[in-house]
Amino acid sequence: MTQTALPGRGMEPVPVTVPVVSAVTGAVTAAAALVYAQVALPGQPLLSDYALVPGGMLPVLIGMLALAWGCVSLAYGLAAREPARSAAARVLLLAAAAGLMLSAVFPTDPGNAAIGTLPGEIHRWSSAVVFTTLPVAGWILARGRVPLPKWNRVKALSVTSGVALAAYLAAHPASITSPLIGGASYYGLLERGVVLAEIALVVFMAMTVVERRPAVRPVVPAPAESSERLAA
Repeated sequence: MTQTALPGRGMEPVPVTVPVVSAVTGAVTAAAALVYAQVALPGQPLLSDYALVPGGMLPVLIGMLALAWGCVSLAYGLAAREPARSAAARVLLLAAAAGLMLSAVFPTDPGNAAIGTLPGEIHRWSSAVVFTTLPVAGWILARGRVPLPKWNRVKALSVTSGVALAAYLAAHPASITSPLIGGASYYGLLERGVVLAEIALVVFMAMTVVERRPAVRPVVPAPAESSERLAA
């Protein structure tokens, strides 16, 4: 992979690694699948419900598995860049990937189902793992860092994802607070906001893996003349 030098700054860029490209590609593919389902399929309350309509299973599977691949790739990239410091974040990313794969394998129950099925319960709880682990992973990864713009973006998206998730849970019809705030009319919009924020969080976490490192400059020995004068 080629590199582009920045003249006059004494810095040489680190090549964009395969895990970073893979993580960003997975996240972008997930976002594209979400947009396709939203535009091309009949409207549904929640994103998982698109799997229950004709033609909806494929984009839902692609979106979930692509984001899972992005999380695994990001964990691999962090392991190569910061094996000790990123350990906790990597565990959470792998947990999110596992939750996404389970959510893809086990479909959700229809919204009008009177009794929940085992696959539906697995889907529900695995989705909860995904929603909660990604913001925590971003916060842990950015915690204690130098306040550079890239880390500030990761922190901001982590907080945004957490706040959106709290609002979604409060508005969900299964919550006791939903009737108080009229959540049934907009909880689906909040869920989409959570998903988009967490996809963006994966992208920004991946971009932090690509850093610039100071170029190693050779040590120039002192001229022989100076040494002779000092000796005299």
